[in-house]
Amino acid sequence: MVASTPAAPAVREALERLIASETFARSERARKLLRYLIERELAGEAERLKGFAIAVDVFGKDAEFDSATDAVVRVQAGRLRELLAQYYAVEGVGDPIRVVIPRGSYVPSYEAMPNGPHEATAPEQPHAAPAAAARHEAEQPQQADPPPLDSVPGVKRQLQFFWAAMALVIVMLGILVFRNFGPAGDTTTASDFRGSTSSITGSVDQLPAVHIHLATDQSDISRVATVLRSALSGFDTIDLIARDRSDTARREDATDFDFTVNPGPDAGTVLIELQHMATGRILMSRVLTSQDIQADTLDGRIAEIVTATVPVSGMIYGYIEQNGLQKGLMTCLLLSDDYYMEQSAARQRAAYQCLEGLAARGAMSPVVYSEMASLQLEAVTDGYSYPENASADGALALAHTAVQMGATSPYAHRSFGYLQSRIGDRAESIRWMQKAYELNTYDLTMAAAYGYALILSGSYSDGVPIIKRAVDSTSAHPGWWDYGLFLGEFMLGNRYAAARAANSLASAKRSHYMAARLIAAQFVGDEKLASELAKELTAAYPDFAADPAASFAKRKYPQELTRSLTKALRAAGLGQQS
Repeated sequence: MVASTPAAPAVREALERLIASETFARSERARKLLRYLIERELAGEAERLKGFAIAVDVFGKDAEFDSATDAVVRVQAGRLRELLAQYYAVEGVGDPIRVVIPRGSYVPSYEAMPNGPHEATAPEQPHAAPAAAARHEAEQPQQADPPPLDSVPGVKRQLQFFWAAMALVIVMLGILVFRNFGPAGDTTTASDFRGSTSSITGSVDQLPAVHIHLATDQSDISRVATVLRSALSGFDTIDLIARDRSDTARREDATDFDFTVNPGPDAGTVLIELQHMATGRILMSRVLTSQDIQADTLDGRIAEIVTATVPVSGMIYGYIEQNGLQKGLMTCLLLSDDYYMEQSAARQRAAYQCLEGLAARGAMSPVVYSEMASLQLEAVTDGYSYPENASADGALALAHTAVQMGATSPYAHRSFGYLQSRIGDRAESIRWMQKAYELNTYDLTMAAAYGYALILSGSYSDGVPIIKRAVDSTSAHPGWWDYGLFLGEFMLGNRYAAARAANSLASAKRSHYMAARLIAAQFVGDEKLASELAKELTAAYPDFAADPAASFAKRKYPQELTRSLTKALRAAGLGQQS
């Protein structure tokens, strides 16, 4: 498959494509690690790419770092390999160069693909609609590659290029309109993102269907498949489908996926692969070692796999979104995930209107009402204009409906717990979050939510290990995970750990996230960054800068946390010194 060793400029172009991709957009750590590994290798410093050097240079560890007790480098390298596999399965399927981080090494290698995108077997990508431009202001429109010229009649080919050019013009106009009118007006609806609710195809409650296929009845295979099935059964974001082991025929439904469990390449190992059933494309391939499948480690390995693949931020929904396959509830969940990754009034409105439309059409999934409840409370606490009658009571009513519909739904319990946290009932928040976590201990999202609730109740020493496990186990996760970890480490006095968590929020433009970065800059002695952040906070959020304590109190932070954060912000140069 490798035609030749690519030159350094081509490798750097490949690196920039990866860094700018949607797959890597949600993981600051993965981007930082990937850039470090490639730049060091291109600089002729491959011999430096050892665990200790990476821990110090990339993850801020000190000279006392011990890889035997701290697995951060191994864990993040594993996440990086997963993201690379996801990128090349979807966005980068036609890239001329592929970056590989071989297992057992941190030195990258590069594969020059001989024929570029024409060898790809992915389904043809539809041209982007104007709405797609509104999702990411900086995204540049791209045309789908036309089929080979010798396979298309002349007239048809001319029409194809004509319509491709028209699509490109429309996308560019969409970007222009959004940049000039979108952010200021707050009139954006779901149709400005992934399509209006009225255009959603399929059942309103439709979710991706996930199957499990065992190659043999071997004991290790069966044990791994049993744990995998148990893990998948707790997710509200998929439909788990029972499947006979002898059923190997592919289904034609574009949103069906298959976990296959096979013997691994070496004795005592097990291979787990995630496959898109209609095309056969492999989205993930993970070999579990004999140690991984031991009773005391298997649950953790499976939790990492399913958290990377099954939630809305995972590989399954990523593949669905990249190929425009979303139907029913999937569309709204992707919009909601967009909001939590990059919070704004326009994104909150788009997600809420989409879910509201499903509810009006008779949706029965507790996820619909759970998400509406959380988004309505976001409108109350962050001052969004939609829905117009937003209230804490209205959000609680929606969350109660979700729990009634899904008595065993982790999503519903997490939503109810989240609302209790935001209205200040810490005991009830922890009770509901703990129940959500117990309903699906394999979903690290539930673990993060439970840890966050503990931290905001003042139980910092209990909450930090739980949310830290979630953060360290997956690179692609929402910013609130890192923010929660920052708060916990900050209150435990772990300054450098708090700073590392805060630095993961570099792309998030929210007042409390920027405040965390300001405190972190003060911790590490970066006076220039602290000054810049203080000025930016004052300009963008003058009310917060003038009285951060009021903002924290509004979010129902514990009093001691509010006092400590406010004192640290003043010491870092925000507002007048107290």
